[in-house]
Amino acid sequence: MLKVQDQIRKLAALTSVVLMATAEALAQENQVRTARRVVVSIPDRKLAVMESGRVLKIFATAVGAPESPSPSGVFQIVNSIPDPTWYAKGKTVAPGPSNPLGPHWLGLSLKGYGIHGTSSPNSIGHDASHGCIRLRNSDIRELARMVRVGDPVELHAERTLETEQIFGQAVVAVRATAPAGVGASQ
Repeated sequence: MLKVQDQIRKLAALTSVVLMATAEALAQENQVRTARRVVVSIPDRKLAVMESGRVLKIFATAVGAPESPSPSGVFQIVNSIPDPTWYAKGKTVAPGPSNPLGPHWLGLSLKGYGIHGTSSPNSIGHDASHGCIRLRNSDIRELARMVRVGDPVELHAERTLETEQIFGQAVVAVRATAPAGVGASQ
């Protein structure tokens, strides 16, 4: 009987050492991850996740419409809410396909603004939001796994050297016009 109790004590001590080593390894792993930053180019309607100067991923976005432009500046992610409820002007929309915030909300340090999914996927690539940054629902889920509360978010209203390096040269839309007299009714 004494042998069994000794073996149980030894097993308990060994288990405790293994658990402490695992906890320490996990803590070190969490500390190793360099802070990531999110860079949004409003004119490009794109968002990049950056780490140590490298682009990890670029997502297409919708940004603020002309009557409700996206703000510019440096903010922080202050909360990360899966399946958010949308509240506006006495209206409440529960999580689900008709929720304008989509399946996830990343709130910014500027109250009322965030990065979120959408119930209008056709808005991606356009100036269509009320100032927030919209992503496709699959993209916001991926982004939420890549960033953390406290990570900085830079919203650029104009192209900069850095945004040009991240997102490439701007594509200028050129409107084709017909030479005088071509296509005109006579």
